[in-house]
Amino acid sequence: MNKAIRSSALTRRRLIEAASQVFAILGVQGATTREISRVAGVNEVTLFRHFASKEQLLGAVIENALALQTEALAHPQAWTQDLRIDLKRYAQLYNTMLEAHEDLIRTFIGEAKRHPDAARQVIQEAAKPLSEKLVAYLQSNQRRGIVRADIDPYPAVDMFTGMLLAGMLCRTAKFNQGNYSCEDYIETCIDIFMRGITISPL
Repeated sequence: MNKAIRSSALTRRRLIEAASQVFAILGVQGATTREISRVAGVNEVTLFRHFASKEQLLGAVIENALALQTEALAHPQAWTQDLRIDLKRYAQLYNTMLEAHEDLIRTFIGEAKRHPDAARQVIQEAAKPLSEKLVAYLQSNQRRGIVRADIDPYPAVDMFTGMLLAGMLCRTAKFNQGNYSCEDYIETCIDIFMRGITISPL
């Protein structure tokens, strides 16, 4: 029984890895379950035993991409309650995820207007747990009187992660204007973000 479970888990992992490659190359609409099955080395029936649809498989790909970062921030002790330290840790984890899945992210951005509604919903739902952890953290800091009460944490988090995404895209395409490092960029994002959301001046 354990052997069967391990075999099933291995097949699922191969399907997710194959789907990640195929989505990155062909996009959400261009990717087919037949091609994903071929790359994974299984038949299409096996794919549908594990995933009911291509959209469900897409969700698993996104969740897998975010899994390590989400797990790292899942426990209360992961947060030091020092805003600068915690934002830096979050930014570093988020940036690691962005760099590891650059091809897939660029494909999704390029296809943004062509994504089927169902696929777009899957992407948003899969990414939600990671952003919600930072939203909850900012809300707790509002209650502690550190983050301004008039700041809506949801667009604030979108802005912060958007800066990190833009940095990764420019950096990997060699579009950055100055001779600065990834670490310099992250520190600058944190500094600007904190100046906008905190009550006391830095």
